[in-house]
Amino acid sequence: MAGAGLRATARRWLLCRGHGGPRAASSSPSCPGCGPPGPGAHCPSTPRSAPADGADLSAHLWARYQDMRRLVHDLLPPEVCSLLNPAAIYANNEISLSDVEVYGFDYDYTLAQYADALHPEIFNAARDILIEHYKYPEGIRKYDYDPSFAIRGLHYDIQKSLLMKIDAFHYVQLGTAYRGLKPVPDDEVIDLYGGTQHIPLYQMSGFYGKGPSIKQFMDIFSLPEMALLSCVVDYFLGHGLEFDQVHLYKDVTDAIRDVHVKGLMYQWIEQDMEKYILRGDETFAVLSRLVAHGKQLFLITNSPFSFVDKGMRHMVGPDWRQLFDVVIVQADKPNFFTDRRKPFRKLDEKGSLHWDRITRLEKGKIYRQGNLFDFLRLTEWRGPRVLYFGDHLYSDLADLMLRHGWRTGAIIPELEREIRIINTEQYMHSLTWQQALTGLLERMQTYQDAESRQVLATWMKERQELRCITKALFNAQFGSIFRTFHNPTYFSRRLVRFSDLYMASLSCLLNYRVDFTFYPRRTPLQHEAPLWMDQLCTGCMKTPFLGDMAHIR
Repeated sequence: MAGAGLRATARRWLLCRGHGGPRAASSSPSCPGCGPPGPGAHCPSTPRSAPADGADLSAHLWARYQDMRRLVHDLLPPEVCSLLNPAAIYANNEISLSDVEVYGFDYDYTLAQYADALHPEIFNAARDILIEHYKYPEGIRKYDYDPSFAIRGLHYDIQKSLLMKIDAFHYVQLGTAYRGLKPVPDDEVIDLYGGTQHIPLYQMSGFYGKGPSIKQFMDIFSLPEMALLSCVVDYFLGHGLEFDQVHLYKDVTDAIRDVHVKGLMYQWIEQDMEKYILRGDETFAVLSRLVAHGKQLFLITNSPFSFVDKGMRHMVGPDWRQLFDVVIVQADKPNFFTDRRKPFRKLDEKGSLHWDRITRLEKGKIYRQGNLFDFLRLTEWRGPRVLYFGDHLYSDLADLMLRHGWRTGAIIPELEREIRIINTEQYMHSLTWQQALTGLLERMQTYQDAESRQVLATWMKERQELRCITKALFNAQFGSIFRTFHNPTYFSRRLVRFSDLYMASLSCLLNYRVDFTFYPRRTPLQHEAPLWMDQLCTGCMKTPFLGDMAHIR
């Protein structure tokens, strides 16, 4: 089995550290932080004997390289792939479902998961609005939606017409900056930001993803918006047309908004729910299960009642409202969470507004707008006994977690695909060797003669090639939504900050008992890592024992 082989390999390398028993006295050089090696053992990042002055240092470095290659090969038998479960729920914070009495939900991309076929419809409609209503060039009509172009979480610099990926430390990941449909050279990106890859805090997106000149695209509906924005910029640049970046950005975002405001998207979904709505039976199963266990449910969505009603009837049935204690539509999130001025209004079956003052929220009734402060006063649902699920980290989750202490769950549909890629043998080998090579570079940089520098430069080139290969497995232009080459993305930083749990879909809840406790893994800080591979004399492999990982999920 993979676990047995990995444990055997780990034991061999623990002996290298002297962890297999009492340390033997030795005059051999030791790994920094590892202690002296045991008799007859050697570390791949430490020479068996230091090369004498004038010796072939290049050969010595390449010998260490081959040693590390063999170690990585031994550590990664084919069985170690598929360790992660795409249907699992992942915890940023410890949470016991036995403490949760009330479950809340957004609608779009939470209760209702939509097929990707919706995105080209949005793209085409907004493109046509630009041409017919905003009088943009007819040539833009030649562009079609490319689902492989953009990923969620990217930032757009409005003044520079630059779509880019930024990490948790506000650095642009080089190689992921695009103007139109063409990549911008790294040197130009650095010049545009005053000789650095860093974006200052005052320029970055604010609490809801909108800064003075930079916007972050955070919801799934923004994928066709990014694609259209890039296509329009590409057309103007390709035809040498002068344009104001701010006007162009506003026109595109207004055209996308019109698709939603005019109800076009709602019409497409209502006309063919089988095509556009996914996992409806699983949504019904989740809601029914929670109610059967005595949980209270509520819905807060920005979508109109007629649209939600048709979708819920399709997924759950005509009596869907009996599952929910409170239903709120057209809530105007995120303002719903911060603006105390808007009162609740009751809707009748035909969607007509009532004028009576709302003094309680009744089961089976429909309410429009309102605000969270009245909601809390009328329901008394407060603090960590409430768990709310949504797909938008800012509009759905941020205020609830930071200001009101609710527990939150993020729905990240992209997670399923990314985990399937992580589980491939190509990804596992590429990433592990990349980390091992990084460790070699870190340890061997002490050799600064001409030949050694040439070897290190070759390794640096190989490392960069490996990074690009790993990135392209997820998306050729921008890579993974969760990680840059080595840092978490800005999206990941917000995901960890604003959600206790995250998962690919609500159906993941069906894999757990309603009293299950989620425990986040203690991922080591840089000065910790007592059980990580970099402590096994490699000094590099930031990967937990793979044998143990097999039992995590």
